[in-house]
Amino acid sequence: MPFPIEPPIEPMLAKLATALPAGDGWLFEPKWDGFRAIVFRDGDRFYIQSRDSKPLDRYFPELEAPFRDSLPERCVVDGEIVIATEHGLDFELLQLRLHPAASRVKKLAAETPASFVAFDLLAEGSSDLRARPQVERRAALEGALAKAAGHVHLTPCSRDRSLAGEWFHRFEGAGLDGVIAKHEATPYQPGKRAMVKVKHVRSADCVVAGFRWHKNGPGTLVGSLLLGLFDDGGKLHHVGITSSFTMAKRRELAVELEPLRRDALVAHPWRE
Repeated sequence: MPFPIEPPIEPMLAKLATALPAGDGWLFEPKWDGFRAIVFRDGDRFYIQSRDSKPLDRYFPELEAPFRDSLPERCVVDGEIVIATEHGLDFELLQLRLHPAASRVKKLAAETPASFVAFDLLAEGSSDLRARPQVERRAALEGALAKAAGHVHLTPCSRDRSLAGEWFHRFEGAGLDGVIAKHEATPYQPGKRAMVKVKHVRSADCVVAGFRWHKNGPGTLVGSLLLGLFDDGGKLHHVGITSSFTMAKRRELAVELEPLRRDALVAHPWRE
């Protein structure tokens, strides 16, 4: 059988705000610092799609068993893949998974297993839920994941704006990225910035250590810049990305970075 909805699906996105929205009808959730992932299941078949519509399955093989135990037999679930350590969420460990060698991925999966945090249900059984309002999809998600355990989690959700404010401040040190607000009446809108996000603001002078091509223009449009910071020992650590550019700026960046691409991997600290 096919999946309840065939991949790929553009994820619904969020627009940045400086404060949590006030008024009635808002549902608040923690913003997880991980890899956005949409999980498709049809019985024993699984497919994990990234935010930019690429497959993630091979990088997180340890998640299939938890998905089998915790997700409905046929479903499409939107969420975030994270790696939790005793110090909180670790985005750098996620980045290490994007490795071409299956043996390396398998080793990392055993050493630092990933988890999946679910925050939206797009389909269950043969029902496409995307046209239903957020509040109904949330109720369906809670029912679908009522017995979730192990490395599959249901994200907290509250109508209490003051509690969301507490989440924003209390969980920053644990690696959470801020708070997401969703209006209860909103259907799932692929590719649209239909949610609101309030993120922690931290500034630093970073090294632009690499980039990714934009999905609509490989070779001509820069999609995101990969940022790094040197520690006291001189090691360059990946600390995030920046990707909010106009199409004109993406073209300019591709031209500007062209000379720097020549032999760039020869002595690059991330060449492995």
